[in-house]
Formats: sequence, structure tokens, C-alpha cells
Amino acid sequence: MTTTEMTHGVTLTDAAAIKVKSLIEAEGRDDLALRIAVQPGGCSGMRYQLFFDDRALDGDTRAEFGGVAVVVDRMSVPYLMGATIDFADTIEQQGFTIDNPNATNSCACGDSFS
Repeated sequence: MTTTEMTHGVTLTDAAAIKVKSLIEAEGRDDLALRIAVQPGGCSGMRYQLFFDDRALDGDTRAEFGGVAVVVDRMSVPYLMGATIDFADTIEQQGFTIDNPNATNSCACGDSFS
């Protein structure tokens, strides 16, 4: 298996990197990366998946943001090129958000895109 050490076009904001790092530390492991993938599904056709992963898959691209490794599989890279992942914890909004310039439509719940 090969992992490409290059940018995959995804940016993790400082706020998101801090939150991801704290979640990884809470897991008590230092071998986890944030994996971002796009899978078929949802009411608009494609769905984001964000999860911690300790695997390196063939064709993965990897970048680091604030000490956090972010990994994207080769099939998801074209869908995520230029995307920014942020984290908000305010009264109006809480959680991770994905600003993706490749998404032409998204569902009302914000869970999927096309």
C-alpha cells in the first residue's frame, strides 16, 4: 500500500484542527488520522464521511494541519478539491461544517450534496 504525501485539496481550519486533535487525544491513541471520504447516498446523491482511521490505503493522499493528519482516498479527492472543513461551537451552530466549491446542490439537512 502506498500513501502519497501531498496535498489533497482539503483544508482544515485552525478551529477544526484543534477540535480533531482534542478528540484524538481523548481516544488515547497517537496513530489516528482524520479520514474524509465521499460516498454515494443521502437525498442529494453524495454523502460526506469523517472518521478516525489508523489505516493507510493504496492511493491515499495525506496532509497535516496543526499536528492533525488528514487523509483522503483517491476516489474522493476530485469531489473534495478546494473544500474547507471548519468547526463551530456557538449558540447558532455546533459541529463540523464542510464548505465545498464542488457541491452544486445540497439537501436541506446539509447531510448530502451533488
